[in-house]
Amino acid sequence: MKAGILGYGNLGRGVEAAIARTEDIELTAVYTRRDPSGLSIATKTAAVKSAEGLSDGKEDLDVLIICGGSATDLPGMTPKYAEWYNVVDSFDTHANIPVHFKNVDDAAKKGGRIGLISCGWDPGMFSLNRLYATAILPGGKDYTFWGKGVSQGHSDAIRRINGVKDARQYTIPVEAAVERVRSGENPALTTREKHTRECFVVAEDGADRDRIEEEIKTMPNYFADYDTTVHFITEEEMMRDHSGLPHGGSVIYSGETGSSGNKHVIEYSLKLDSNPEFTGAVLTAYARAVVRLNAEGVTGCKTVFDIAPAYLSPASGDELRAHYL
Repeated sequence: MKAGILGYGNLGRGVEAAIARTEDIELTAVYTRRDPSGLSIATKTAAVKSAEGLSDGKEDLDVLIICGGSATDLPGMTPKYAEWYNVVDSFDTHANIPVHFKNVDDAAKKGGRIGLISCGWDPGMFSLNRLYATAILPGGKDYTFWGKGVSQGHSDAIRRINGVKDARQYTIPVEAAVERVRSGENPALTTREKHTRECFVVAEDGADRDRIEEEIKTMPNYFADYDTTVHFITEEEMMRDHSGLPHGGSVIYSGETGSSGNKHVIEYSLKLDSNPEFTGAVLTAYARAVVRLNAEGVTGCKTVFDIAPAYLSPASGDELRAHYL
């Protein structure tokens, strides 16, 4: 399968690393909105091309994995390219998924392609586990805990504060809340009761640290609803202790069966050394599925809910039944 990557940030590099570990997918090109001559990639057999070259629909690709941001990139990119190529994206603005789905569906059906959206671990793998649990134990309650891990969006929000040179923000589940959920208690939890936020900040010389801390803790939609701790550290400490992008979390579902109310708890958890590399690995597996399904004549927009697990694996049906069933 011939794959292309559009965008070569953290996620694009994560997809490239995932493809390098496959035997049935070949990275043929990385497409960039920057000057291609200034971009060096890890895969020496792949070309680096301008994203403008995708616009005529003539690139020799089985699938294009789009590694842009959900806020401004993917709403335009995915529908645009879904008319010409099978595409996969990681769109994660939950409230806007229905609109994004329709736009991609219209484009993909027009071109006879598949556009798979909102793929990764949340939305993605966590979404599947919420669905499985709800279907098996109707009437129960699901909880999602994120972390401990670096939130790239929240870290960026801190870096935009005047006087901040660099920052990392960790989302941390409140362990007492997690244990209440695991016990089957089905508690009603506020935002503040579920997660805390821990910030590590490198301030510019002479910056007012008290003001910076106050701006962080009172920032609406990011920190105001959470118990937030702010640590000021040096650039050397940031590089030494916070250069990675770990993340993870858990989906926990609690429900009952039978007339006597037997309780059951389903839990799916992830502990990730690299958020973008794991997300890239999920995108790559689903890219394989998209190519297979389109070869069978399937078109339109899809989500992880629509893809049978067997399509994700390079193994044959016989191999899957012998080793995994």
